[in-house]
Amino acid sequence: MDRKEKIFAYINSNEYVPLKFQEMMIVLDVPESDEEELRNILHELCMEGKIVETKKGRYVSIEHEGQLLAGKLVCNSRGHFGFVISDEEDKEDVFVSGDDMGTALNGDRVLIRIDTGYEGGNHKQGKVIKILERSNRLIVGVVYKKKDGHIFVKADNRQIYAKFVIPIDKSMEAQVGDRVALEPKKYKDGHKVIGEVLSLLGSEESLKSCIEGIILENGIKQEFDSATLRETAKIPENVSEAQLDGREDLRDMLIFTIDGDDARDFDDAVSATYEKDGNYTLGVHIADVSEYVTDGSAIELEAYERGTSVYLADRVIPMLPEKLSNGICSLNPNVDRLTLSCFMEINPQGEVVEHRLVKTVINSKERMTYNNVNKMLEDNDEILCERYKHLLPTLKIMEKLASILRNKRIKRGSINFDFPETKVKVNEYGEPVSIEKDIRGVSNKMIEEFMLCANETVAEYAYWSELPFIYRNHEAPSLEKITSFNSFIMNFGLSFKGKIDKDNPIHPKALQNILDAVEGTPEERIVSMNMLHSLMKAKYSEENMGHFGLAAKYYCHFTSPIRRYPDLAIHRILKDFIDGKFEENSLLKSYVAAASIQSSECEVNAEHTERDVDDLMKTAYMRNFVGDSFDGVVANVMSFGMFVELENSVEGLIRAENMTDDYYIYEESTASLVGKRKGKVYKTGDKVRVVLARADIMLRQIDFVLEKDADKKLLKSFKEKKNGHNHDKKKKKKQLKYKGKKKHG
Repeated sequence: MDRKEKIFAYINSNEYVPLKFQEMMIVLDVPESDEEELRNILHELCMEGKIVETKKGRYVSIEHEGQLLAGKLVCNSRGHFGFVISDEEDKEDVFVSGDDMGTALNGDRVLIRIDTGYEGGNHKQGKVIKILERSNRLIVGVVYKKKDGHIFVKADNRQIYAKFVIPIDKSMEAQVGDRVALEPKKYKDGHKVIGEVLSLLGSEESLKSCIEGIILENGIKQEFDSATLRETAKIPENVSEAQLDGREDLRDMLIFTIDGDDARDFDDAVSATYEKDGNYTLGVHIADVSEYVTDGSAIELEAYERGTSVYLADRVIPMLPEKLSNGICSLNPNVDRLTLSCFMEINPQGEVVEHRLVKTVINSKERMTYNNVNKMLEDNDEILCERYKHLLPTLKIMEKLASILRNKRIKRGSINFDFPETKVKVNEYGEPVSIEKDIRGVSNKMIEEFMLCANETVAEYAYWSELPFIYRNHEAPSLEKITSFNSFIMNFGLSFKGKIDKDNPIHPKALQNILDAVEGTPEERIVSMNMLHSLMKAKYSEENMGHFGLAAKYYCHFTSPIRRYPDLAIHRILKDFIDGKFEENSLLKSYVAAASIQSSECEVNAEHTERDVDDLMKTAYMRNFVGDSFDGVVANVMSFGMFVELENSVEGLIRAENMTDDYYIYEESTASLVGKRKGKVYKTGDKVRVVLARADIMLRQIDFVLEKDADKKLLKSFKEKKNGHNHDKKKKKKQLKYKGKKKHG
């Protein structure tokens, strides 16, 4: 037990009486030389919400202090209230009204006092008494007023209620209608924050400024620092002879890449042969990024900080500089590239009976695309089959092997989310022009199977070799979430077979059976998405806990070191082990633990960014169709209305107040809206005909009305609301010009 744990155990013990700092120094017999360390330990325990310093300066455990709870404040975007999600998983969320938040903002870690006298509602109610940690280092919003030597900014994030006030001399001359990035400086009661403008992003209606704001809010770094660029400039553009020492030469082997049409960074290549004994030999060859991104270098530190590449509709924000990601690390055709290869001997039942992990050099023979390979394997395209006749026999072997691997994986219970996803296409100006289904053909699934197989094989190898490692874990879903999902699918006449409780946990195969039941139906996407939301979030960890969704005992991310930091990190560990240079120590164990946490956090930020930009682009695209009718499916029913999803994956809200043929009441037991007079029922899965009433870019929100309710009066009210939001638009036109200013230093 370290010193921090001992001090906390003492404060939490029954014999402890609340002490001031100097009293604690005496009682614990702490020498003056360790005074600063004790202060730091007590501060950390306070920040972690384990102890609290009273108004009289005495330190007490939260358990002894009474009804205190530490957690993250999550505010509601539709009302002035929120919930504090406890740091401890077994404690329920606590309701906090807007008046009881003090100076806390959405996302802050706070300490609250629970109101023991509160008896209403389904949740406990509390009041924020201390901010443990601020989460909003930067706020993006729009200037809505200029008065008395200040500008006033409203945050784009509607979960942030504060009014931001910036003195003119700290405003970078921002005008009404400008979108700005600001730094909060002073927090005052009444949800008022004094801040300073850091940069001007553009006009409030500019898509570019909206995207820049989303990127900034999620902490995504776009520019590489000078040290990283200097190191990158020194990296050679070609593989040298000296780098081939200790590597197996595979340059004459038939190895090639298969990627999307618009891909530019190729970090995996494949090879396959059919052996005389009936087994297959699959080779998965991954770019050896660690050869160029060395431990402790500026490039490596930058990659650690970014954690992952971020893929947006109008751009890619890479983890590594382009010279690496698209150049020397990318497995481009007809050039030598350094790789880490995993050869797997696979029997006809799909079992990996033998494997070999080796440092290699390859020369990819072709840069194939999913579209072309799909045309060859699915449509037997004569022109393509003739053009790539040297690859066709290998592709046929790969197709057969992938089918074997997939069947084995499904048999053991792995979940396959094969529902069609959509992708927003943009023009040269970054404006959305279409929403297209992302078709996954036989080649897409083939490469996916090969990467999954390599990831499992490497993870199992590392586990039994007892290497400090970064695993990719996916825990089983909670009983509460599975019970809720089961209630949801009953709307479609579906349910799980057999009893599911603590003694009979859900098996992934039961979830796959539901996906099989809805495959090819209009509700496939809705059921699949709700199932995804019912599952736990996969995370990186130094401990192997298996992957529920894949029904795999061992899993890691090994195949994408150009765009994911965990892959890069484990490559370095594996190479040292292969070379006999591996030394296990406490520093390495601490590193993989820290890298796991960092990579998981970066992944969440990237996903939020990608999702928010996707929602923005879909909203911007749908602006072109206001007043048009569409077929949709009810995706979710709430007390205030119902969400409807169109075939192109766009989702919008029909507000109950705009359902004019009756007065609709929400029935919680059936999760449906029921007409009070006529008894008409709307529930999840119902097909409806809707009219697009509004697409609000600022809110990233789409409003539908039922086609039968879409009279001129109702649609006019939406237009008036929009005009009210953009009041005096013509008058402000000159003020909305982007000045292109940015604060430096």
